Amino acid sequence: MGVVTHVPLFSSSSSTFSHTHDKSTIKLFSSSSSSVSFQRSCSSSSVVAVKALATTVIVTGAGGRTGHIVYKKLKERRDEFVSRGLVRTEESKEEIGGSDDVFVADIRDAESILPAIQGVDALVILTTAAPKMKPGFDPTKGGRPDFFFEDGANPEQVDWIGQKNQIDAAKAAGVKQIVLVGSMGGNGNISLEQSTRIWKRKAEQYLADSGIPFTIIRAGALQDTNGGVRELVVGKDDELLQTNIRTIARADVAEVCIQALQCEEAKFKVLDLASKPEGTGEPTKDFKTLFSQISTRF
Repeated sequence: MGVVTHVPLFSSSSSTFSHTHDKSTIKLFSSSSSSVSFQRSCSSSSVVAVKALATTVIVTGAGGRTGHIVYKKLKERRDEFVSRGLVRTEESKEEIGGSDDVFVADIRDAESILPAIQGVDALVILTTAAPKMKPGFDPTKGGRPDFFFEDGANPEQVDWIGQKNQIDAAKAAGVKQIVLVGSMGGNGNISLEQSTRIWKRKAEQYLADSGIPFTIIRAGALQDTNGGVRELVVGKDDELLQTNIRTIARADVAEVCIQALQCEEAKFKVLDLASKPEGTGEPTKDFKTLFSQISTRF
């Protein structure tokens, strides 16, 4: 059984909201006789509208390299989001700051993740099985290293069962939207080394059949480089793998995850995601148009 770190539930409604912007304080009051509504922008170049109610989002896999970026970005946008994270171990929690809004749970144990999902509006899934290199590999001798999965942490258990558990918990809790990050390369014949994608695709199909509004992002090869400086490119069914546009910065994947929470055009979409080389094209700012390039559902 996984260990769960409980955090206080966040209120989904409030009669008063205060926000400081351009050195002035704006106060919003709601009552039965009057109300103020705000429409979120899904373009990072626009000033974000102040909202009386923030969206509560939990990022699973928040201890991973991409998941941690999403978690941090959400925390930086407190006007829009109340962020939570979910990690597998107490050590991972401490590594990302040890905040009280981070849960510790085992996604393979359906019951252990339920407290983390309660009261959440949106779920961003960034959990994945992580292979480890077998000892004894000598790069000076050429060849390729062999990898293995630890007992209980293979792709079927993590990428299928673990993600299914998250989707089921989200549906039971009334979560309104799920963003799931996968990877390109799952169509056609794949090698044994790429078998992870088989289970990822199974989870993606399960999400698409769940009835919950979703965005599935199949990212290209992930790079630890700066985000926001490249033109992003979307595609379908691994068509980008036939081009030289196959990589993307983790920070850009993280930004697209957050923008997907704000754009109606992103809902019920599956998209491959990569970027042009830095200095080629213009950095993507209009995410509404980006999502609109994919017109078909799953």
